[in-house]
Amino acid sequence: MTTPLIELRDIEKHFGSVIALAGVSLSVLPGECHCLLGDNGAGKSTFIKTMSGVHMPTHGEILVEGRKTVFDSPRDAMEAGIATVYQDLAMIPLMSVTRNFWMGREPQKRVGPFKFIDFDKANSVTMEEMAKMGIHLREPAQAVGTLSGGERQTVAISRAVYFGAKVLILDEPTSALGVRQTSNVLATIAKVREKGIGVVFITHNVRHAMAVGDRFTVLNRGKTLGTALRGEITAEELQDMMAGGRELADLAEVLGGTV
Repeated sequence: MTTPLIELRDIEKHFGSVIALAGVSLSVLPGECHCLLGDNGAGKSTFIKTMSGVHMPTHGEILVEGRKTVFDSPRDAMEAGIATVYQDLAMIPLMSVTRNFWMGREPQKRVGPFKFIDFDKANSVTMEEMAKMGIHLREPAQAVGTLSGGERQTVAISRAVYFGAKVLILDEPTSALGVRQTSNVLATIAKVREKGIGVVFITHNVRHAMAVGDRFTVLNRGKTLGTALRGEITAEELQDMMAGGRELADLAEVLGGTV
């Protein structure tokens, strides 16, 4: 039986009297894309921040490759191979693609007693890693702000993979993208999965989830409504779970079947 790269068991997160998460569980296997779906306010953001070390869970446990783990900070999660790509991407638009790819970790070369950034190597690695994800840069020194939204997502994903991510958490990566850019990001997710990296794809878009997902978990008001494997659930059933199921049916009855 394959050991999950990361497993969260019965996670609860309280903010004072507010219960943001109430016993949520999720696991990610090597090479698996586990889609976490839910509408606004479902608890997705709190859950991924707990998974990535931003929040400490109030109750529950986190296991990394079968070992119980405590993340005291995002750095702890990164050192364990848990990388998160947030919607804002943490990029500096006027800096080059290369500098954004390396973010202070540029390779060094020594000239006499001095050390300098080895830009030849940095540019070469950046172009090579981007090409692996299907993006062929003409000029890695161009400002990252000149790239499309999908290409910037690929920079962030390539960066995380290059620096050793075992699990890649993607926070709504397609939410503000057009059709073509979304297709590029979904193709990048497929390439990451092929490398044996586990992907947690947070989205509220069922069609995007069904395009790349192997497993699907739906959150609603901080609780898990269910988890299903590909082939066990349809897009319509996922959408119904996200929309509230019984609540939506009741509303349709009140409005004369127009929902």
